Amino acid sequence: MKGQMDTAMGRILVDDDVLAKYAGSSAVECFGVVGMATINMKDGFVKLLKKENIRHGVDVSIENNKLYIELHIIVAYEVSILAVCENLIDNVKYKVEEFTGMEVGNITVCVEGVKVVN
Repeated sequence: MKGQMDTAMGRILVDDDVLAKYAGSSAVECFGVVGMATINMKDGFVKLLKKENIRHGVDVSIENNKLYIELHIIVAYEVSILAVCENLIDNVKYKVEEFTGMEVGNITVCVEGVKVVN
């Protein structure tokens, strides 16, 4: 499903991949987030994604003209997971709403791992 907005000049459609990439890039800018994660369902392994694959750590759905975002992240060792997630939610919500003009209904953060950062 694509995000859509109706304006005075017409309708704007935004692909889910665009929304997911933007949400993922906004997420990795947050302090304490090492990167996005993907899970190998077959083996149950968590993998840190490179920047070009950032979309795979984000699920976006649209219901009733609201965005619902699920972020799978890896956090830095010795940081408050709660503080990182609260900051992440605020940052992603603000940036995605400003970027798209659509309302974010909910953001779910799944912490898939912890990594020691030098």
